[in-house]
Amino acid sequence: MASASPHSPDPDSGAPRHFPVVVVGAGPAGLTVGNILRAASVECLVLESETREFIEQRPRAGVLEEWAMRGLQRRGLADRLLERAQVHSECEFRFAGERYRFGYSELTGHHHFVYPQPLLVTDLVREYADVRGGDIRFGVREVRLHGLDTDRPSVSYTRPETGRRDVVHADFVAGCDGARGVTRASLPPERVHVSRHDYGIGWLALLAEAPPSNDCVVFGIHPDGFAGHMVRSPEVTRYYLECPPGDDPDNWPHERVWAELRQRLAAAGAPPLTEGRLIEKRVLDMHNYVVEPMRFGRLFLAGDAAHLAAPIAAKGMNLALRDAFLLGDGLAAYVTKGETGGLNRYSEACLGRVWDYQEFSPWLCEVYHGTSSGDPYRAGTTRARLRRVFGSPAAATAFAEQYLGKDSAL
Repeated sequence: MASASPHSPDPDSGAPRHFPVVVVGAGPAGLTVGNILRAASVECLVLESETREFIEQRPRAGVLEEWAMRGLQRRGLADRLLERAQVHSECEFRFAGERYRFGYSELTGHHHFVYPQPLLVTDLVREYADVRGGDIRFGVREVRLHGLDTDRPSVSYTRPETGRRDVVHADFVAGCDGARGVTRASLPPERVHVSRHDYGIGWLALLAEAPPSNDCVVFGIHPDGFAGHMVRSPEVTRYYLECPPGDDPDNWPHERVWAELRQRLAAAGAPPLTEGRLIEKRVLDMHNYVVEPMRFGRLFLAGDAAHLAAPIAAKGMNLALRDAFLLGDGLAAYVTKGETGGLNRYSEACLGRVWDYQEFSPWLCEVYHGTSSGDPYRAGTTRARLRRVFGSPAAATAFAEQYLGKDSAL
């Protein structure tokens, strides 16, 4: 754990402490905000309910869009990423027993980076705490936010090692603690609007201790349900299987999982799947939501605390990083220069991209699941969309641009 700021009272003295910014949550968004602030010599405190070991191992997303990687690189946060990430330039669709390669880099000149989120979090927490001297508290409990609509907000929490209740004063609070975090729950219901879309489907999320069975991401579109193959590392592969929402992972023993994967990913000329031990099984109920605005008083939401994009289009981590770039830059400009423009525009600037990605998610969801819906009409429109993508250069380019995300100067 990093030590307290030299400009703050001794954390063991019992005196209230002050930081210009308190960041709640040490995921990609929160750690990126913290790193941007430390690079600008702004003192901040990051509070995280889990241990450092836990957040550095927690399995999550693994696809970074090129603009997101460039944003990290410009902020000095991508050295290890660039050394170790895999570069992907195409993906593969399998339907009706055939394989269709989709070369999005040829169409756009851009590509994806595959870098598992635990590795990115490890890099970011090391840079924040160990290199840039940022203050971070792991394992905190009972975090509460106070006075958000005043110019003197504060955050209280229980320290795990002593059980003592601490209070920290702040100028701003960055809420980066996810969908179930305290920051989103602290919003007055009458002051925010939450838009939600439920897909009515589930995905069984799997991590297999097995090398990838293909050199790129594979989307299996099958009458029995969608299946996905996602490269994570040379030793570990992420798989998805469509299942009923709320399904019990125990309904999916090893033999059933691999039998369904083999069936749904089957196609002429496809290499056989390399099976391995399943080290993660959990069911994700597919839904999206957006919180508007992403600011309440001195509280700014970022990442899943503000919006969720189901893993259908692999947009979640990318949106979280974009929020963090905008928020970190805006906070640094305000604290060091008194500039208010970035913070005043934050919510509107974020939501434009958020809604763009939200619109793409249901479109792609229908491509993945229309065939397995049991509705002949939806199955027919799914086939029409796929024919258009693979038969029209204009349609292919439009899909590639959405799949990759728009260019950004962030």
